[in-house]
Amino acid sequence: MNDMRFDVYSANCPTRLVLDRLADKWAMLVLRLLADGTMRFNQLRREIDGISQKVLSQVLKKLERDGLVTREVFPTVPVTVEYSITPLGQTLTATVAAVSRWAEDNMPEILAAQARYDGASAA
Repeated sequence: MNDMRFDVYSANCPTRLVLDRLADKWAMLVLRLLADGTMRFNQLRREIDGISQKVLSQVLKKLERDGLVTREVFPTVPVTVEYSITPLGQTLTATVAAVSRWAEDNMPEILAAQARYDGASAA
């Protein structure tokens, strides 16, 4: 058992790296898609409009390193690679879905607030 105490307010706490990863829009979108089932790299890329191959690759590697995603390689020609969410990653699915849903549901208010702020700043 790990007796180490973590404090997200401490500058050197490793939890900040995890929070940074989870605050990344691309990571959240990948996790949300993988929550529905295993997907291939190109499937993910097609589903996430605007993500580049390079960024998707980087995000998947970071999520794999954090233990949130697994990568399975099949010896086919060409090689087939599939990504799945891990049990640890599954513990985030409800949170990721809730944050995504919150953003979608509240965009009209957010856009209105931004317009008011921008209008006041211009005056």
